[in-house]
Amino acid sequence: MSEQPAPAQTTVQTSGSAVSGSPAAADAGPLPAELAAALKRDSAGLVAAVVQQYDTNEVLMLGWMDDEALHRTMTTGRVTFYSRSRQEYWRKGDTSGHVQWVKSVAMDCDGDALLVRVDQVGAACHTGTRTCFDGRELNVTTAQAV
Repeated sequence: MSEQPAPAQTTVQTSGSAVSGSPAAADAGPLPAELAAALKRDSAGLVAAVVQQYDTNEVLMLGWMDDEALHRTMTTGRVTFYSRSRQEYWRKGDTSGHVQWVKSVAMDCDGDALLVRVDQVGAACHTGTRTCFDGRELNVTTAQAV
């Protein structure tokens, strides 16, 4: 297993401005107030987090984060998700050794999705494949433009 030091601080990009990931920056919750206000969560308080390999741009997986999972991801250097089925936090690689080292986190233009760029160690998928999308292509029919 590759060991890399966790960054002291991660930056999240929001609408062209950077928001610090410092725990002291949060007032009422674990996230900085500006970031917490910008996030659009689903009815369960979660936001989709697309995980991408930072140097190849491979889309590795999709997970879900609440404010605490995002805070942990931004401040520990390791990706933390919230499991909808188990209703608990889990950190990628704790049992498999397939760690995701955080390189950056960005929020989309609507605030309802995150892009977490990582350095993936080993397989990203629990099935043992590099990505959760390997070998799972669907047949698509496209209409020709006239």
